[in-house]
Amino acid sequence: MKIGVLNSGGDCPGLNSVISGVVGAADKLGWEVYGFIDGFEGLLPEGGDYIKLTPDDTIGIGKLGGTILGTTNKGNFAAKVGVGDVAKIPEEIMSAARDNLKHLGVEALIVIGGDGSLTTALQMNEEGFNVVGVPKTIDNDLQATAMTFGFDSAVTTVVDALDRLQTTGQSHKRVMVLEVMGRHAGWIALWGGIGGGAQVILLPEIEFDLNKVADFINQREKEGKRSTLIVVAEGASLKGGKLVTTGDTTASEIALGGVGKIVADQIEPLTGKDTRCCVLGHLQRGGSPTSIDRILGARFGVKAVKMIKAGEYGRMVSYQAYHVGSVPIADAVHQLRKVDPSGEMVDTARALGICLGN
Repeated sequence: MKIGVLNSGGDCPGLNSVISGVVGAADKLGWEVYGFIDGFEGLLPEGGDYIKLTPDDTIGIGKLGGTILGTTNKGNFAAKVGVGDVAKIPEEIMSAARDNLKHLGVEALIVIGGDGSLTTALQMNEEGFNVVGVPKTIDNDLQATAMTFGFDSAVTTVVDALDRLQTTGQSHKRVMVLEVMGRHAGWIALWGGIGGGAQVILLPEIEFDLNKVADFINQREKEGKRSTLIVVAEGASLKGGKLVTTGDTTASEIALGGVGKIVADQIEPLTGKDTRCCVLGHLQRGGSPTSIDRILGARFGVKAVKMIKAGEYGRMVSYQAYHVGSVPIADAVHQLRKVDPSGEMVDTARALGICLGN
């Protein structure tokens, strides 16, 4: 049997471990694996590309960031057009991909991706492709799985950054604002903020008042605590629910970013404290994955092959209660898992004396 694997959308630590898991499990079954280059675009005969993958090709790739197959979040297969909006993939594109897979003899396809990529995978499955999904996002915001690989690596990067900002902030008695990724969910900010010892965490899920944040910082000043660490998620909205974006606001997926600087600019006059902003950006996507993400990625890849063997198409690998199982792709897409404002993690932050701005 010949199977295909591709990753689409943004890169994240752990992708290569999934590929390694797929190749290793398929080799044990005597199957051939085709890795398609640059996501779904590799499925098209014109300009498309692929490589045959063997276990020898995947030796040592688990420690590498990024993906050996390359990826893209643009092109002919974009099915996600913003929050909750879906576009139909043109029939001629579907037909070209189907013909190419048939020509290669590829009978099943593993798609590693986030909400947008899995939306495309769902459409392909509905068009008769044998598709298995693997969830991928550093944001950890897919409802159908308790954890995605890449999240732990992103949080580790945030914690490291806060450790560094804490020492420079204390030295200069400054307020240090760190803007982190996560889009419309605050998981990276919340976990990273708690792990890195932040005193203020601002999330998309909890409406915050910068005057209350300033009061909190001023109170710390009275207590002799001259420096404060603030973590703000890129999707945290300003008063009135306005998101801060960069670039083209009419694009299919708006680029969030800039809220950290606004927070810093407003906190400084309210507190009289020298305030600096640092934006982690793509540092959270790059670099070597943590051991947790390497192991979880490998488990996801192996499970995807087992699902193909069992004929469980149209489903996505899912991690729940320490067990790797599966759910229908239709149950996974367009359902973001957000931070529960009354949940245990938020309660932990409050118990630690962390200010959430409200």
